[in-house]
Amino acid sequence: MNKKAMLEMQTWSDLPIELLELIFCRLSLEDNIRSSIACKRWNTAAISVRVVNHSPWLMYFPKFGNMYEFYDPAQRKTYSLELPELYGSRVCYTKDGWLLLYRPRTNRVFFFNPFSREVVKLPRFELTYQIVAFSCAPTSNTCVVFTVRHISPTIVAISTCHPGATEWVTVNYQNRLPFVSSIWNKIVFCNGLFYCLSLTGWLGVFDPLEHTWNVLAVPPPKCPENFFAKNWWKGKFMSEHNGDILVIYTCCSENPIIFKLDQSKMFWREMKTLDGMTLFASFLSSHSRSDLPGMMRNSVYFSKVRFFGKRCISYSLDDCRYYPRKQCHDWGEQDPFENIWIEPPEDLSSFI
Repeated sequence: MNKKAMLEMQTWSDLPIELLELIFCRLSLEDNIRSSIACKRWNTAAISVRVVNHSPWLMYFPKFGNMYEFYDPAQRKTYSLELPELYGSRVCYTKDGWLLLYRPRTNRVFFFNPFSREVVKLPRFELTYQIVAFSCAPTSNTCVVFTVRHISPTIVAISTCHPGATEWVTVNYQNRLPFVSSIWNKIVFCNGLFYCLSLTGWLGVFDPLEHTWNVLAVPPPKCPENFFAKNWWKGKFMSEHNGDILVIYTCCSENPIIFKLDQSKMFWREMKTLDGMTLFASFLSSHSRSDLPGMMRNSVYFSKVRFFGKRCISYSLDDCRYYPRKQCHDWGEQDPFENIWIEPPEDLSSFI
């Protein structure tokens, strides 16, 4: 059979897999699913680029004024929203589309949803150089707010609160291992527990139901010697994904190193791949996503945008390099209150 006849016998299913992926990534979710039942090759290509999730947006806090910018890394678009309700406030944490904020002058602590403009107030509380986190949206009756500060290397003071409470509850706990808290610590809520990564890499765990605190006997992640440079302890991030605790270590121009806590053997395992997952790292709270557009998978997106707000700096574990190249990766030098990742609204038309 000659070449011409062979070409005439080819069908749509014979298209190169790369071309199929390019086509399917431009389809809506419904069309992607319909196309995937055509044949085995189409099914493989369609699933590989299927998007069933939305990436968080990067919210910028202005130095002056009430105009806030929201950057969508998937569409590379920036939206603006005027939020006078946040005047004089400092961002502390974000989860489920809600911000937790603090007004230093009045010690006011409150939740705010920038898309619905809902406000949920908490009792006043002094937050100096402490980090704060909450378990879920304040509209849930299971929402718990958590903060920790060390009294001494072996004693920490843990304060908790919840929407509707009239005061914060503070209890001192004894550590079996040294735990130093600072604004550079990281907190995530996972499997009903608050995990807190200390300045030096030790992991404390607080159970809000049992009211117990424990510093795990897990040595900090092992990093190359060249990571122990100026401000190396500032350039780390922590997130959770499907019950796993993930830590990202960065240092200047070195490639990031990602560790996952092996909870059965109690040690930090270095990850060479994220298996298609995407991490969004910022100082006060980090997020994870699966099923994002193909080009965003197996990558870490950092809270810095370049090229006139058109490109978010990211690191690809597939290519072992930063995008774009030749950027200053001084994560330890950034202002921790400058921006934060937040879940976008389901209906964009409500404020665009």
